[in-house]
Amino acid sequence: MTFRVGIIGLGIMGQRMLSNMAVHDAFDVVAVFDPQPMVADLPYAESAESLIARADVDLVYIACPPEHHASYAIAAAEAGKPVFCEKPLGVDVAQSQKLVETIEGMGARNAVNFSFAASPSRAFLRSQLADGAFGTIDAIDIRLHFATWPRGWQEAAAWLGKRRQGGYVREVLSHFIYLIESVFGRLILEQAMVRYPDGIDGVAAESHVYADLTCNGVPVSVAGGVGGTGPDRIEFTVWGQTQSCRLEDWYTAYLSDGQAWRPAMAESDDLKGDIRQVGRVRQLDNLAQFMRGEPHELPDFQAALSVQRVIEGILDQR
Repeated sequence: MTFRVGIIGLGIMGQRMLSNMAVHDAFDVVAVFDPQPMVADLPYAESAESLIARADVDLVYIACPPEHHASYAIAAAEAGKPVFCEKPLGVDVAQSQKLVETIEGMGARNAVNFSFAASPSRAFLRSQLADGAFGTIDAIDIRLHFATWPRGWQEAAAWLGKRRQGGYVREVLSHFIYLIESVFGRLILEQAMVRYPDGIDGVAAESHVYADLTCNGVPVSVAGGVGGTGPDRIEFTVWGQTQSCRLEDWYTAYLSDGQAWRPAMAESDDLKGDIRQVGRVRQLDNLAQFMRGEPHELPDFQAALSVQRVIEGILDQR
């Protein structure tokens, strides 16, 4: 069965989804909307509202800036259509809480595109935890550093550089907060410190962040920064007494039992090639299962709200 999709927002995520759906048997993009049409030969709708109203749209994928997520998600739900949305659900927790209450009150089907949801790396972490491979977990660390923010390939999305909707804490750290909560359990924020390049009363997104959290009694530390020269650093480490696991550059897993880090998952035949693309295909496989009413790995709006509470809690510590 092929599901007909309408995409709202053709920025980086919208175009990536468009490309991946084009080669997936379960999806056919029949309509797109962006206030600034920039891709030729696409079936552009006159407005987001007209896209949602189309009889030939089975699923609405929302990839525009966060300030519009709530209104479009509710409109899609009112039209009786499932919603697949980017995070965060709204510009603040209050807006997102209201959205969740509205969507759940309507009984509308919903899912959120956290990139780790169907990724091989999340599945690997879950299997290691289930097998007791870590022993006792002593700590979890998240380390992020970017030479510039937004990164060069994100410059067209100016809102990513503003603190109202953007910043790498919302854009990048949120995925790892989801990863922890979906594998290890709920997070509690203990304390945080955030620095801004133009000061507390400015408009620019954060430059540095430090946060101390706990997950079922396990300390979780976050350190992030922007500036300098060098490659980006995106690193997630679970420190276990028996074995530790590190994810580098999002999805590449390494293990250590006290010796040097060694590659993990390399022996799996279905992970040959670009592990990022493997994850994207699996994400769409799960989206198809969601559409068919089958069990799937995609988080719902309630899970995204839990992540946003942690993220906005960190950013409130100014």
